[in-house]
Amino acid sequence: MTVSDSSSDRVDRGPQNHRTIDRVTRILEEVVYNPGMTFAELSRALDAPKSSVHGFIRGLVAAGWLHQDNNRFYIGPALHGLTLASGHLRAGSVTDADLQALHEATGVTVFLGVQAGDNLIYVSEIGADLLAGFGARKNIRRRLLETAGGKALLADQPASQMDAYLRRCGSDEAALVDTFLSEYDEIKRTRVARNTLHGGTRFALATVVRNKAGKPVAEVTLVGASADMLPREQELRKLLLDHVDGWQQRIGSPR
Repeated sequence: MTVSDSSSDRVDRGPQNHRTIDRVTRILEEVVYNPGMTFAELSRALDAPKSSVHGFIRGLVAAGWLHQDNNRFYIGPALHGLTLASGHLRAGSVTDADLQALHEATGVTVFLGVQAGDNLIYVSEIGADLLAGFGARKNIRRRLLETAGGKALLADQPASQMDAYLRRCGSDEAALVDTFLSEYDEIKRTRVARNTLHGGTRFALATVVRNKAGKPVAEVTLVGASADMLPREQELRKLLLDHVDGWQQRIGSPR
């Protein structure tokens, strides 16, 4: 086997956790959702040796990923610059005003999320559903099949890419895979995925956000009490699609 063949095999096995990457990612996520954290607070949040955390933080500050002010840490300019440079979800393409308008039209909480590898990450929230909001902030990184937004993004992928993701799922996700496959045709037909959460007390509807070229760049999810949303499901589906379709002509193609 050649070196290139070996490298290809490793890539084909799908993403794998790496201790260093996981720790750096966790530091950044903690600071995003808890700006102004101290070194001691970060060490406790990571449950890691202070010496190890100190080294990671020094490197992130030096590279501009974190900013230190009066012994407190904030997201640095490098992360904001990378978001702008990526061109996938440009600043201002989906605005807080857009999400606020959707929230006011539907009366439920609105989340904006983007795909990161095999996960969905929420990047914005407008609304007052305390249970859904707390859950999203406590765990911003979700497996795709656990969420309506993740299922919408997955169903929108090319068949080969979607199949590769499903094959990577472990035995603990077998039920989620079965549920997704049973819902797949409806998601493709209606462009909306649905989900129940928090023991059935909350209900979610999600669809993909596209740019001018029709490429998916994000997802938007409506979340609220099941008792309120289920009787209004068809109305909420229409409102969701009408608003998201209206944003598309403003969202540029990736660079």
